[in-house]
Amino acid sequence: MINLKIDPEFQSQIPPLTDDEFKQLEENILKEGKLLSPLIVWNNTLVDGHNRYTILQKHPEICFSTMPLRFENREEAVAWICRNQLGRRNLSPEQKRYLLGKQYEAEKKAAKIFRGNQYTLAKKSGGDHGDNHHSGKKTCDRIAEENGVSRASVLRASHYTRGIDIADNLSPGIKQKVFSGEVKFTNEEMSKLVQASAEHRSDVLAQIL
Repeated sequence: MINLKIDPEFQSQIPPLTDDEFKQLEENILKEGKLLSPLIVWNNTLVDGHNRYTILQKHPEICFSTMPLRFENREEAVAWICRNQLGRRNLSPEQKRYLLGKQYEAEKKAAKIFRGNQYTLAKKSGGDHGDNHHSGKKTCDRIAEENGVSRASVLRASHYTRGIDIADNLSPGIKQKVFSGEVKFTNEEMSKLVQASAEHRSDVLAQIL
């Protein structure tokens, strides 16, 4: 069996299955005797299919294939994961809001990296390399249109996502509790956490919780 690398950041963007959902997935795979869809990988790192890969490790006799995708950087991979999840699963409002904001943040960072690389290339060659990365509509407007929401919703989701990530750094496991519905935060609470100074964020989180 091929040993794929598991990237914690990639895996943490994927809302977890319930025990019943995981059990049903395992039963379906065992019934088929193979994976019907390939695992998505980038440089031998698993990008999509973490639950199925866990099942494969328990049942190495199951046949499977992989499909490599090309990303310029980690942020592009994270954005792809979020976009893929948003497009294919029944998500809770909290899960959708987080993924929406994470996709926006990741695409902004990826575009910034791209512009930096293009600037370096332009300086070296003496030419002008135009920015064709996600050309056309602004990132925020495009993501809003793709998901049938307003531009303001994407921007609010961005604050929400950043707040959840800060909360998870302060109290590991918070994000999974949000994904499972055990803990709920409002946009306003997460904005308050984002805007708080680093030394006061623990106190703000304690007040929110």
